[in-house]
Amino acid sequence: MQKYLEKYLLPVAMVLGIAFSKQLSVLSPAIPYLLALMLFITYSRVGWHDIRLTKFHYILLSIQYLGSALLYLLLRPIDEVLAQAIMICVLTATATSAPVVAGILGGSISVTAAYSIISNLSVAFIAPVFLTAIGGREETISFAAAFWLILKRVMPILILPFLAALFLQKLSPKAHKKVQSSQIVSFYLWAASLTVVIGNVTEFVKINDDGNYSLEIMIAITSLIVCLLQFIGGRKIGAKFGRTVAGGQGLGQKNTILAIWLTQTYLNPLATLGPGLYVLWQNLVNSWQIWNKSRNEAVNREH
Repeated sequence: MQKYLEKYLLPVAMVLGIAFSKQLSVLSPAIPYLLALMLFITYSRVGWHDIRLTKFHYILLSIQYLGSALLYLLLRPIDEVLAQAIMICVLTATATSAPVVAGILGGSISVTAAYSIISNLSVAFIAPVFLTAIGGREETISFAAAFWLILKRVMPILILPFLAALFLQKLSPKAHKKVQSSQIVSFYLWAASLTVVIGNVTEFVKINDDGNYSLEIMIAITSLIVCLLQFIGGRKIGAKFGRTVAGGQGLGQKNTILAIWLTQTYLNPLATLGPGLYVLWQNLVNSWQIWNKSRNEAVNREH
């Protein structure tokens, strides 16, 4: 039953999000809380001693931050919304469900979880710089004031769950161990959150439909290319460190719920199409990876 859910839950969540977009869009205020809860469960998997930056982490983080800035600067002359949409797809942190998928693919859950934590904690400080520099919705106040405003809103979502996980470990090791062994719950929470955010994005697109889809097509194609490049590039980098799966999932599987929330809050709302479509692309990649692994295992058993 669990393997069936792992295989079909995310496509079902996306279909439900599109089909019931109007009803689900009203639940969007719950997204930050669901995100924080997912992070809390993921953070409980890794201890403070696991948060060690290595060359592997530095390379992935460099691509995440320098790559997102470079793509924004390259695409901005073409279209500002396109630039924002693609920038956020690279800038945003690793998905909280990435360790679960990495485990399914036979990769290291702890290594992927450790990078997920590093990625999410660092983006709490880096994202406000990017969002403030781009302008977002805080044009009437200074850069410093806008940065602090965004930092105050983003940090609790990304930092407090980590501190709560550490506190629970000290206060009640038994309860902490129970949360630690319930990582699959994070996967189901992600599916529930995905349903809501897809509904939100779908409803926004329907309301703002002007009949001209050239920008939407550009965002769709570019986000697909960026998604494939991040998965392939991550696996190639990871292979050099004996962490092929962790590299692919760490760089390619993004916290699109965080990306959509940040975009809707601070950037052009139409740019949410970038991470919204990235959800589709990364789940098609994950579905193919899981299917391909199952097929290879079946072939090996036959031989």
